[in-house]
Amino acid sequence: MKLKTAFLLPVLLSAAACGPRDGEYTIHLFTTNDVHGTYFDSTYVSDRTRPSLMAVSHYVDSVRRAVGPENVLFIDAGDCLQGDNAAYYYNYVDTVSDHLYARIAEYMGYDAVVVGNHDIETGHPVYDRLRHGMKVPFLAANAVRTDNGKPYFQDYVIVRKQGIKVAILGFTNPGIPGWLTENLWSGMEFRSLVPYVQDYVDMVRAEEKPDIVIAAVHSGTGNGDGSMLENQGLDLFRTLKGVDFLICSHDHRPYVGQNDSICLINSGSHCRNIGHGVIRLTVDKGKCTARSLSAELVPVRKDAVDQEMEKMFHSDYEAVKAFTLKPVGELDTDFLTREAYRGMCPYMDLLHTVSLSVPEAEISFAAPLTFNGKVRSGTLLYNDLFTIYPFENQLFVVKMTGKEITDYLEYSYDTWINTVTGKAGENLLKIVREPDPRTGQDRWSFVGRAYNFDSAGGLVYTVDVTKPAGGRVSVKSLADGRPFSESAVYNVAMTSYRASGGGGLMQEGAGIDTSMIDERVVARYPEIRELLYGYILENGGIYSEKIKSPTLGGWGFVPESISGPMLDRDMALLFD
Repeated sequence: MKLKTAFLLPVLLSAAACGPRDGEYTIHLFTTNDVHGTYFDSTYVSDRTRPSLMAVSHYVDSVRRAVGPENVLFIDAGDCLQGDNAAYYYNYVDTVSDHLYARIAEYMGYDAVVVGNHDIETGHPVYDRLRHGMKVPFLAANAVRTDNGKPYFQDYVIVRKQGIKVAILGFTNPGIPGWLTENLWSGMEFRSLVPYVQDYVDMVRAEEKPDIVIAAVHSGTGNGDGSMLENQGLDLFRTLKGVDFLICSHDHRPYVGQNDSICLINSGSHCRNIGHGVIRLTVDKGKCTARSLSAELVPVRKDAVDQEMEKMFHSDYEAVKAFTLKPVGELDTDFLTREAYRGMCPYMDLLHTVSLSVPEAEISFAAPLTFNGKVRSGTLLYNDLFTIYPFENQLFVVKMTGKEITDYLEYSYDTWINTVTGKAGENLLKIVREPDPRTGQDRWSFVGRAYNFDSAGGLVYTVDVTKPAGGRVSVKSLADGRPFSESAVYNVAMTSYRASGGGGLMQEGAGIDTSMIDERVVARYPEIRELLYGYILENGGIYSEKIKSPTLGGWGFVPESISGPMLDRDMALLFD
């Protein structure tokens, strides 16, 4: 049998190299994106299950069995290395083993994986480990080396399905320098997808002469008006020539689009859906003479998982679970992140306390990073730290004038609240009832992103909800009672994401050019979650009296006679 296989293999390879035989072909394309570490179907801390790559694998393999693996393409559009305990564990704790995601991607049979902005956020040691060690191509053609102008990652890959030649081109998000500090992406610059993708497609088509072209971009679908560098999907969809499928991602918004010559698929995030495209080709005399395309989203059944995959990666799951369930200290009060939308609360007190614990910081900016997270009082597990602080942001201390600080806060609150009179029918919070573009649920939600709703620690101030934008914030003093001056310069602790321009608060609010932020940075510290972990170890836990330190200052919405009842109503709409 081995001799027969050895004899046939060169023949098959030779046939593939010569192109497809005449006939009809149907190729199935499956896509994932923004998995954010949901490799396992367990949350580690309960019996609840969730959508996962194990469920995705079950579905894709069922199609492979039905139509043959030679008729299936499988692509991920990025953000696979951040967001869950499993990703964190193999990024920073177990750095010796082959990375779990690399092994999973190989097991699942991905043809290509695109680099996402959160993959870059993990830092050079992590993504370079995959770039060099993962057998699945890791693509980002527009991440260009600054030393020689060539792509830092692989730019595209050619695969063959029954002799059909498929070009898969990958591109990451060009907005990365506006969100991440430069040491995370040193040695690279990022090109806008328009017109770069079209230029690259033209080059690959000329050199490789593929039968099918797929462009996978870590970019949101967007509005298609050319206004958003981070969400260029529709811009590409409406202009690209010579591309059969455009795979988008990043904004977590499920979307399918189709016209006469191209399909767009954005499967959303966290393995809730699988993108499914179908390519039907007619080959006559060695050439593709006709083609048709279709696309859909397939909801993932979280309970239907690949049992062989579960067995293969069970020891990895147990290692992550043990790390997740490790006790780290005590918490003497419940943390409800939703309380941050109405004023000072224990959760925000903790974030400001950790930020102000570094010696350079006088003032801090922080936002609720989990929309509706809950951590109950009692023994803290390491898992709780992911609810308190889910991102790998570093802590920066940046010089700002008092005027820049006030303008920054004015901008922040304008993304968060309306000007109101207290009349019936008004909403103090900027909320709207409409189907959530990420989940489809018809519910009340914020217009903006809650992780951009910064408040300040180290100041005493009020926010007048009856005043127009730009005139709401009134700073009374620094937390220790010293006068606050708009002409003075203060050291402000904030996330690396914010200092690099994330959310626009520094540029649009404070008027600071974040491309020159290095001139203002007075100190850099490690990831904030690690600072939080150190704080817990030093203090034995998180105690409400300690995080109500006078150095925090305080703020509140005024007048309370209007803001109080309106906040009660709006919070009920959002969460009850």
